[in-house]
Amino acid sequence: MQPLLLLVAFLLPPRCGAGEIIGGQEARPHSHPYMAYLQIQTAGQQGVCGGFLVREDFVMTAAHCLGRTINVILGAHNVSRQERTQQHIPVLRAIRHPGYSEENLLNDIMLLKLQNRARLNRFVRPVALPRSQARLRPGALCTVAGWGRVGQSRGGSDILRDVQLRVQTDQSCSGRFGNVYKAQTEICIGDQRERKAAFRGDSGGPFVCNSVVQGIVSYGDGTGTPPEVFTRVSSFLPWINRTMRRFKQQ
Repeated sequence: MQPLLLLVAFLLPPRCGAGEIIGGQEARPHSHPYMAYLQIQTAGQQGVCGGFLVREDFVMTAAHCLGRTINVILGAHNVSRQERTQQHIPVLRAIRHPGYSEENLLNDIMLLKLQNRARLNRFVRPVALPRSQARLRPGALCTVAGWGRVGQSRGGSDILRDVQLRVQTDQSCSGRFGNVYKAQTEICIGDQRERKAAFRGDSGGPFVCNSVVQGIVSYGDGTGTPPEVFTRVSSFLPWINRTMRRFKQQ
């Protein structure tokens, strides 16, 4: 049976009120200085996604977070406030992976070229990319952060939350999502025995292991029940580096 992909469900309309990651806790303020909050406008509708700074002029997110216009907020903890640490930067150009598929969310990765470079400080700092295409082992415990909701019908605060999730075997996701799951470019995340997961509004957020981003929140079954599927960042290093070189800083 075709799984319910969260192409829309992981995009959270701001008027619903951003909530929290399921099973997580409030993040220590500015402990994830790479985090980006994306305000997305498209066809008269608004939505939000997560993202993360990878260079002072580039944010990475999920390809399904594309909109007509995107505004990035860096340095935020509470996105409902105008914190002095925040930097609001419009996106100059959104660059989806050329192999992205809206049907099955294959190659769900996008780079956002910022109109202005971020001012780097202790509140705003890029996260490191993987240096190789080595795969994470099942059982590895890493962190996801975001402003997504805690449940199907629950809202929450606008404060950044984080949660630790474990890498699962590829079989755990291929058994759940069938041939939609692609082990070469995706990671299976979240223990089904634990009520911990990314959810609506967390799309595009980073899965960080030992200060290196390894995954991007992509899709699940629509209920916030693990495991879920994240885009495997290391599989896209050639495209990432090639794309960012094209916009080399002057």
